[in-house]
Amino acid sequence: MPEHVFTTRPELRGDFGMVASTHWLATASGMAVLERGGNAADAAAAAGFVLQVVEPHLNGPGGEVPVLHYGAADDRVDVVCGQGVAPGAATIDRVRDIGVEEIPGSGFLPACVPGAFGGWLRLLERFGTWRLPDLLAFAIGYARDGYVMVPGIADAVAGVEQLFRQDWPSSAEVYLGGGVPTPGERFRNPDLAATYERVLKEVATAGGREAEIEAGRRCWYEGFVAEAVDGFFRGSTPAGLGGEPQPGLLRGDDMARWRATVEEPKQFEYKGWRVHKTGPWGQGPVFLQQLALLDGYDLERLDPIGPDFIHLVTESAKLAMADRDAWYGDPAFSPDLISELLDPEYARERRGLIGERASVELRPGSPGGRTPRLPRIGVATPGVAGEPTMAEPTAETRGRGDTCHLDVVDRWGNMVSATPSGGWLQSSPVVPGLGFCMGSRLQMVQLEEGLPSSLAPGKRPRTTLTPSLAVRGRGDGIAFGTPGGDQQDQWTLTFFVRMAALGWNLQRLIDTPMFHTASMRNSFYPHEFEPGRLVVEERVGAATIEELRRRGHDVVVQAPWSLGRISAAGRDAASGMLRAAANPRGMLGYAAGR
Repeated sequence: MPEHVFTTRPELRGDFGMVASTHWLATASGMAVLERGGNAADAAAAAGFVLQVVEPHLNGPGGEVPVLHYGAADDRVDVVCGQGVAPGAATIDRVRDIGVEEIPGSGFLPACVPGAFGGWLRLLERFGTWRLPDLLAFAIGYARDGYVMVPGIADAVAGVEQLFRQDWPSSAEVYLGGGVPTPGERFRNPDLAATYERVLKEVATAGGREAEIEAGRRCWYEGFVAEAVDGFFRGSTPAGLGGEPQPGLLRGDDMARWRATVEEPKQFEYKGWRVHKTGPWGQGPVFLQQLALLDGYDLERLDPIGPDFIHLVTESAKLAMADRDAWYGDPAFSPDLISELLDPEYARERRGLIGERASVELRPGSPGGRTPRLPRIGVATPGVAGEPTMAEPTAETRGRGDTCHLDVVDRWGNMVSATPSGGWLQSSPVVPGLGFCMGSRLQMVQLEEGLPSSLAPGKRPRTTLTPSLAVRGRGDGIAFGTPGGDQQDQWTLTFFVRMAALGWNLQRLIDTPMFHTASMRNSFYPHEFEPGRLVVEERVGAATIEELRRRGHDVVVQAPWSLGRISAAGRDAASGMLRAAANPRGMLGYAAGR
């Protein structure tokens, strides 16, 4: 008989369709698409556009989105890259001439080409069936008619109120028109609704589904949206959260030159699962490197919240993240070394570095005998930029952004995992008339020559956004992911290896206490490093915490339900049933299905 263990919610089971995301309205919208005959790609795109409306402090139309899509008919995984590139004027010399040594996390300077709109449209065009007007109707309705203001949005606006009033009047017009918003009130963004309605008006005569999608893309990247962004960036030099005004380099021509792409994923086989991630333009392959390291251990015998398990996973994460910072970058500009980094012999050598004591060093490897070189380390500046690692905002995190996530599986077995982010309301001023702001992903590039992640025109910044998709045999699969910056491929890695080792249901896995290390170079400005830092939920227990400290970890204990926001959806081939689960932390995520 299966063990009966309390979980915060049931693992959902059914055979028609499942949607899980970081906000219940996105989940409900995606499920509505499935109910009306749409497939996983249609549902994911509709939910993604809703997330831009109802979680503007976590993502927006000016941000980006990587997507993994599994097609059941051909047993194939594809990556849709909705990560925009650096502007054509964004050279290292040009940025240094502005007077900065590191690209900041707010204002105009860190803006890339906004990739989210193009990414969702590319998913829809390549794998979906719905027409653009039907798909955008959900987001338009919430922007025009309103949605419930959640505490995170209200806190984000309150944290930058004075900046809005003094320096970002276009943002004040959208978010402070009735004063600082309060949790629970109905909030509307009529400018954003009008932007999407104008897109639909301009594509109305395109003729056919694919023609509408292409016309919508041109409208966004070559038409009135690009023109508004170009004019705003040429005519303004707003102050960022740090108070220093800096020009933006993004122009309409940059948007016109960019298109979302469909690419091959990187993959690794672990315990019978083929795990798929993005290429090294994202941090996704660190998940695979961690699996390669952990493949040498018998995790099935370890307590999943015990000190041995946490120590091994943490030390593996440190090694993989050090390789990320030394070797990852846009493969159109620097060598793609992932096959070498996943080589069994390389993993065996790296595994030998894991000892009984916690490491406090950054230790990148030397694939092919190459000499590693790490970017500079910065000094922490509370409240300036980055992504929070706790469920609830604090005084130090109110000015920061975070991320969303969604997963879908349909009745045909198609799956989607997507991690939209960027375009945070608190990180860049709203483009007048459009109702949304640009992103700040360019803060991840380096202003040092010769690194895989060095700044160059037309180059993708090495993003932290990292959806996950794993399949086993034919018909068994799971799409999963989480917000959380550098923590994404730690929280989801822990979720996945626990699943592979223990076979628990999805909700139990998500509810289980979580942890992560901060002992790597932070991807977000100002790129600090906290040697040996290990953050754990209090629920791992006093004995585990004491033993981890004895092993040399600098343990920081967080509230019992504070780390990770994982959601998941997939198909169990043995039963023929679909399943899904969502995160209870933060009280926003939800799964639905039947």
